[in-house]
Amino acid sequence: MTTRHLVVDLQSSAPHLRLPQWGGDWIRGIAPAGWQVTVVSSTAVTAGNGTSQASDESVAAMAYAEVFFGYGITAPLLEAAPALRWAHSASAGIGGSITPILRERVRAGAGLVFTNSAGVYAEVMAETVLAGVLHFVRGLDLAVQQQAQAVWNQHPFAAGDRQGRELNEHRVLIIGAGGIGTSVATRFAALGCRCTGIRRRPELGPPPGFARVVGLDALDAELAEADVVVIAAPETEATKALVDDARLALLPLGAIVVNVARGSLLAEAALLKALDAGRLRGAVLDVFQTEPLPVDSLFWTHPRVLVIPHVSGVSPRRQWTRVLELFEDNWRRYVAGTPLRNVVDLDAGY
Repeated sequence: MTTRHLVVDLQSSAPHLRLPQWGGDWIRGIAPAGWQVTVVSSTAVTAGNGTSQASDESVAAMAYAEVFFGYGITAPLLEAAPALRWAHSASAGIGGSITPILRERVRAGAGLVFTNSAGVYAEVMAETVLAGVLHFVRGLDLAVQQQAQAVWNQHPFAAGDRQGRELNEHRVLIIGAGGIGTSVATRFAALGCRCTGIRRRPELGPPPGFARVVGLDALDAELAEADVVVIAAPETEATKALVDDARLALLPLGAIVVNVARGSLLAEAALLKALDAGRLRGAVLDVFQTEPLPVDSLFWTHPRVLVIPHVSGVSPRRQWTRVLELFEDNWRRYVAGTPLRNVVDLDAGY
């Protein structure tokens, strides 16, 4: 029997993305007969949308790899893997992996299949979004500031843009009605909010939690009615700089902006300007145009900004259980020759 090879490259430079010891044991334990598993021990520098710098060990291991399991798949890894037939990304975002060589390999006669982990992180990310919005709706930002100064002052909690509105009075616009957007919508809807979604194909109808969905061409009109805007769309050519200064200016006074997608989707300078002017109640930011966020960024100290260091999807044990269960299911499908889950549409970008 010819030995078939799986290379696992998940020793990320980011601690929360690093495969735990039990995860490597899990993968070895589920290997079908005839498969050899190589778990790379060297650290790879990883970005939110995939591996940005693979280790020498990973590149060398790819020589005989039929299957690769890592964070995205970069050009050097593909060039080192002539026998590769399936690559699975443990991340949901894969924009950085869509290179000319990947397109060529996927579209070749004996093509490569590329899958991702979309949906795996949706539940915990939705909890972070809800918590972040409540942080501003209930004035917890003000409470934190007063606690740091040992100040007991009840008056600001009933003044200005903090006065009298409860969560279920907020109209929620969710840009991106995929797994993350749907998980966000179900939580807000359960608490009495009316959720509208922006999706690429509105003719598919509203997923659970959404009262309605519309296409991208309706974004401007919907922004003018939104008390909370949640950016949860993938990074593609169509979504870069999607929420720019002109669109931020459409939002009603006191709106809350949340970004758990990618920093490139939101105009950061325009957001700061709107916050400084008091037009927005607050911003919940898990992603930024430059990561790590520079120490001199104005976001760090802005009283109306909640900075989260790109960890909205972190749920250490359950996160890895879901990632590994998805990979295990797809590995069984691959061996059986049946369709895989989460096949990436390179043209759509996700």
